[in-house]
Amino acid sequence: MSNELPLVYSIILNCGLNPDGRARNLLLATLDSVKQLSYPRNQIIVVDNGSVDGSQGAVRAQHRDVVLIENGRNLGYTEGSNVGLRYVLEQDVDWALLLNNDIAVDPGMLSEMMTVALSDERIGIVGPKIYYYDEPTRIWYAGGKISYFTGIISHRGIREADHGQYNVVEDTDYVTGCALLIKRKVLDSVGLLDPIYSPMYSEDADYSLRAKRAGFRVVYVPQAKVWHKVSASTGGGLTPLKTQLKVEHNFIFLMRYARWYHWFTIPWCVGAVALLFVVRGFLTGNFAVIGALLRGFAKAIRRLTSLD
Repeated sequence: MSNELPLVYSIILNCGLNPDGRARNLLLATLDSVKQLSYPRNQIIVVDNGSVDGSQGAVRAQHRDVVLIENGRNLGYTEGSNVGLRYVLEQDVDWALLLNNDIAVDPGMLSEMMTVALSDERIGIVGPKIYYYDEPTRIWYAGGKISYFTGIISHRGIREADHGQYNVVEDTDYVTGCALLIKRKVLDSVGLLDPIYSPMYSEDADYSLRAKRAGFRVVYVPQAKVWHKVSASTGGGLTPLKTQLKVEHNFIFLMRYARWYHWFTIPWCVGAVALLFVVRGFLTGNFAVIGALLRGFAKAIRRLTSLD
């Protein structure tokens, strides 16, 4: 019976650029967790982005059944994930599951997602409910929301205690790249993650929207559960680089997909949020983040105007 189920390749992207071994330890814990998944046809792939902390050797020594792909350098989340997805396209594989290297999964996570995925041929992308690892009942992601009038892309339910308020299987605006299940037909039709979002941020919302426009459903499955050690692999916190990339890529996304009438409200809403961010930066003395905010807007405009 299990041989009749579709084959899934679970792609875990790893990047241990600090020799302290933090990323390596996160990866090994994630591999131990993913190996407990009850879904019987799951091949694990580790794509390594030029780690210098011994991650590659640890995978070879402790997880010999895992396919290890070494990029040799840091390609970022978007292009690193694309390396794994290209590998999937070369195989006879039905589904690909992108996973962060800093998660723990419920053993039934993949089975729950695949049960829903196989219930409707139109379903092309599936995502689980995701909690904070340090606060196991506090929600990090319970579906994605894209508001074109405000210019905000956000996780539904973020930081809320889980009282069952998001326990319905339903279509969602996007699935986060932390745990993103993609049907092979979507890859064939839509292609890979867009490198304009390299190295990271907004590529998952963009990919979900491209899949929808190609006729596929994007579905949130709350019975599938993941716990995320948020930003653990990158050191945590809202750094200037993260701020710049989030602003830059969110703006690129809006320029690509927002309609003309959304721009009557986007500048006001985004401007208000940016002003609050700047005021908070001044009050806390975080001037580097303020500069990153302005660079994000400027760089997005330069990149978009250079596309032609």
